[in-house]
Amino acid sequence: METTEFSFNLPDELIAQFPSKSRGSSRMMLLDRSVGHPEHRMVSDLPELLDRGALLVFNDSKVRKARLFARSTDTDSDSEFLLIDRLGKSRWRAMAKKAKRQRIGRRYSFADGVEAEIEAEDGDLRILRFSIDIDDSWLDLHGHIPLPPYIKRADDACDSDRYQTIYARAIGSVAAPTAGLHFTPEIWAALDASGVEKTFVTLHVGLGTFLPVRSSTIEEHVMHEEAYSVSEEAAQAVNMAKKDKRPVIAVGTTSVRVLESAWREGSLPSGSGRTSIFIYPGYRFKVVDHLFTNFHTPESTLLILVSAFAGTGMILSSYRAAVEAHYRFFSYGDAMFIK
Repeated sequence: METTEFSFNLPDELIAQFPSKSRGSSRMMLLDRSVGHPEHRMVSDLPELLDRGALLVFNDSKVRKARLFARSTDTDSDSEFLLIDRLGKSRWRAMAKKAKRQRIGRRYSFADGVEAEIEAEDGDLRILRFSIDIDDSWLDLHGHIPLPPYIKRADDACDSDRYQTIYARAIGSVAAPTAGLHFTPEIWAALDASGVEKTFVTLHVGLGTFLPVRSSTIEEHVMHEEAYSVSEEAAQAVNMAKKDKRPVIAVGTTSVRVLESAWREGSLPSGSGRTSIFIYPGYRFKVVDHLFTNFHTPESTLLILVSAFAGTGMILSSYRAAVEAHYRFFSYGDAMFIK
């Protein structure tokens, strides 16, 4: 399939630059696949739309303050890095802004007097060796929330709270599992009152989730691996729901990727692993019955995944309706519930 088949026109003013005034107050498009046309609701309506006994599966990964600003001591120019994964106490694999200019041997100064040197290249990534142990405690003090590039502003104090889910626990993501940003204690209480169950899996959002599709056909695109884990409790909850024929609802595309990657021979085992699964039209879903998600960027693996779930035509038609109704798009935008 041509990658351009998953494109749509989006006015810049509909790309949310800030979160909603209060968490949980966003609009929600309800898309019932058996009906085919969208209905306009609010995220707070979700509990009343779910069947008693339905199981919501959340991704509890926490966003790392992985964005670092630096000064090149060789060229006296500003630089920027996004730490992807830790290779050792002082070594990190990182994305570099203007990567072609960031060469092996180049040195940088960071906050708190920390220095680093590029010791190797890994494709488009760079291996940084820092002068001290860079851990999450240091990053909490000196790093920045890695807002997506379509948010055209610097991060501020509100992002430290609003770009994390209220249930974030396992630190390791470089982007938020954004569908979960809508949930509040009040919505959770309403879910409990409705008899809806909740469980958690973990997928640390990395390059696999947010890198664009650069190939002309989607079949040529290769996903980067991301780490995931499924607890014994989550495995039991999903397996019981499937056995009882209760709907399993993935909160976000990352939860989808965990469930569909980990499923083995009719059940979900507990354990950890790495996934490079790329879900596109033609894929047969084994676990997920319904999907709560945000609106995604054109020609992205996320838009392609939701197109596999609901059909490309139905998704693109719904996106056009969302544009006409002035929904807010992307990470800090509105939500969609696909039944």
